[in-house]
Amino acid sequence: MILVTGSTGKLGQLVVDELLRHVEPSTIVATARRPEALASLAARGVTVRELDYDRPATIAAALDGVTNVLLISSSEIGRRVAQHQAVLDAAVASGVEHVAYTSILRAGTSSLIAAIEHRATEELLAAAPLTTSRLRHGWYIENYTEQLAPALANGAFVGAAGVGRIAAATRADYAAADVAVLRDRARWGGTYELAGDAFTMADLAATVSRAVGRELPYADLPAAELTSILTGAGLPGPLVEFLVDADLGIARGELDAPSATLQELIGRPLTSLADAVGVAVRDAG
Repeated sequence: MILVTGSTGKLGQLVVDELLRHVEPSTIVATARRPEALASLAARGVTVRELDYDRPATIAAALDGVTNVLLISSSEIGRRVAQHQAVLDAAVASGVEHVAYTSILRAGTSSLIAAIEHRATEELLAAAPLTTSRLRHGWYIENYTEQLAPALANGAFVGAAGVGRIAAATRADYAAADVAVLRDRARWGGTYELAGDAFTMADLAATVSRAVGRELPYADLPAAELTSILTGAGLPGPLVEFLVDADLGIARGELDAPSATLQELIGRPLTSLADAVGVAVRDAG
């Protein structure tokens, strides 16, 4: 049985959908803090269980009979390492054979703030007495397509990424790669640097401009000015720090990498930036 943590999340839902294309529903365990939110999956024959990172008893119960786990990183920044440790401890106690973890691109060497907890979790994986895989996701295209409203309202994109390249891919493409590793025992134990076809912020702005039929330039700003703009927009301080740090990392090339591994795992062309933007613009009406 394959268990997926965070099955109500944006990535988790796509992983379960991808699994359903390849395996019997009864071999999938979808988990969430609120399992009632997974009723539609239960109706399709998927096993649905409660799993709360902060309640170890629910983790142990959820892992009953499970051999293969996709540990999707927790969204609770600052608490993730302890939560991931709880899952690993329960997995070892339950006799799980394999845990795959959704990490970040080049987690071992990245200087991004976003990499700190991923790197710590990878250290836990290395110390665990079971087979573990590291699925190092690059940036999601949805990080941009789900946040088009400010650029459309203000008539421009702003950032501090310079001409840095962002090797982003859609969540669906990453989900397909994650499932490919889960389903292939020969791939267990690997570290996978997963990245899409790279673009710059200027490329993104040009792509969105074509999709909406009006010019939306990219304005590259000093970090301090970007910090002031984001703070003035009402974003909380830790999020502002995270976003500005990510842009500076992009400028240094930390989110650029070849796309060959991701494409090989999913066995099809990656979703293009233009296609992803087109869908987002249409969905936005």
